[in-house]
Amino acid sequence: MRLFVAIELSDEMRKAAVQILHDLKKAGVTGSYAPVQNLHLTLCFVGEVPDSKPIEEALSTVRFKPFKLGFTQLGHFGDLLYIGTRGGQGISNLAGDIRKAFDAAGISYDNKKFTPHITLIRKSSGKTGNVGIPDASMMVKKVSLMRSDTVKGRVVYKEIFSIS
Repeated sequence: MRLFVAIELSDEMRKAAVQILHDLKKAGVTGSYAPVQNLHLTLCFVGEVPDSKPIEEALSTVRFKPFKLGFTQLGHFGDLLYIGTRGGQGISNLAGDIRKAFDAAGISYDNKKFTPHITLIRKSSGKTGNVGIPDASMMVKKVSLMRSDTVKGRVVYKEIFSIS
């Protein structure tokens, strides 16, 4: 099974992200738009594993204080278009603590530098123009272990474990 640790968006944040996606489409930005139900912020990508239990056990050792998360600006990683996020030290500490817990448990993960963002469009092209960023925010009180499945040719994410 393919797993990752993420923050799922609140309704307010999801609606704001949908507005951004709509505005990008209106501006003529093309590419593979992320399905609205799949929008999330990845804290740590684990990848393919045979069993989720060791990951659940390691995650259950992580403690964090709720923190506020909001949007910053649009950005690119190559042809991937994302919306950046702000969460102060809370989000960086949380991502670091998850990695430390995985290291202690001997769990492999993608250890690229953590840049908090929400993927909006893959293989994007076109100018983002004057797409505005709504002033949306949420309190992060829960972190989810997500499973990625392909169902009828579509990627579907499902929470299988969480910490709060």
